Amino acid sequence: MISDIKKLIIAIALLFSIQLSYSQLAFSHEVGIIAGPVVFRSDYGERGDFESNINNLGVGIGLVYYMNFDYLTTYYYNSRNNYFTDHFKVRAEISWNKSNLQHYGKWVDPERTSLNADKLRAHSGESQNWNLGVQLEYFPLSIKGFSQQEFRLTPFLSGGIQYVSFNSSASTTFGDGNVRNPNNFYSFWEPGSINPKSGNAWSVVSSVGARYKLSVLSDLMIDLRFQGFFNDNIDGLDHQLESNKNNDWLLWLNFGYIYYFD
Repeated sequence: MISDIKKLIIAIALLFSIQLSYSQLAFSHEVGIIAGPVVFRSDYGERGDFESNINNLGVGIGLVYYMNFDYLTTYYYNSRNNYFTDHFKVRAEISWNKSNLQHYGKWVDPERTSLNADKLRAHSGESQNWNLGVQLEYFPLSIKGFSQQEFRLTPFLSGGIQYVSFNSSASTTFGDGNVRNPNNFYSFWEPGSINPKSGNAWSVVSSVGARYKLSVLSDLMIDLRFQGFFNDNIDGLDHQLESNKNNDWLLWLNFGYIYYFD
C-alpha cells in the first residue's frame, strides 16, 4: 500500500511539472478525473466466452492532464493556425484499475462434476494495475470551434503507450488451498501456470469517445478504451493452452469531468 501511494505521488508531481514547464509557452492546460467499469480479458475463462466477458468485471479511476495547442494561436496573434493545433491534444494520465477474476463458461457448468471442474470453480484471483502514460488525441471537428461553443458535442480518437505496474493474486478453496501446489488446479495446465506476483510491463492503448461542452471552462467526457499488455501474466495466470495463449487485455468504459486552465 505504501509503495502504491508513493507511485501516485510521483505521478501526480510529474503531471504538474509538465504543466508548469509549458505554462510559459501559452499552452492551454486541462485537468480531469475519469472513472468507470473495466472488463478484464485474461486466462480466466475461455477466451471469447460470453460469460467470462461480462462477469470478470472491475473498476478503474484516473487523473488526466491535457496540453491544448490551439491556445498558441489565441495568445500569439502572429502565429498561424494549422491543422495540428486545431485537431490534436496530448494527454498524460495516471490511472488505477482492479478486477476480480473467476472461471465462467461451459467448463464450470453445474452439470460438470469432474475434479477439474471443481478445481476451476474453486480458483479465483485479483489483478490491480497502476498505469502511467501518454496519448495523442485526434478531434475530427475543430478544437477552437468546440471551445467557443459553436457545437456542444465533439468526438475523438486516441492512441498511445502506458507503463504498467501490476500486482496479481490467486486463491483456491480446493484441497489444501496452497496456490503453489499444482494438484489444486486444473490438471491440463503446465507446472508454473499459477504465478501471482508484482511486476512491470508496457502496454498500448487506443480509445474512441466524445466530449460534451458543459461550460466555457468544463467538459463532460465518455471514453471507451482498449488496453493491450505486452505480457500474459498480468492476471497471475499463464497456462499456455491454445484457447488462451494471447496476452492479457482489457476494455474500460470511463466517464470524466475536464476543467480548463486558460
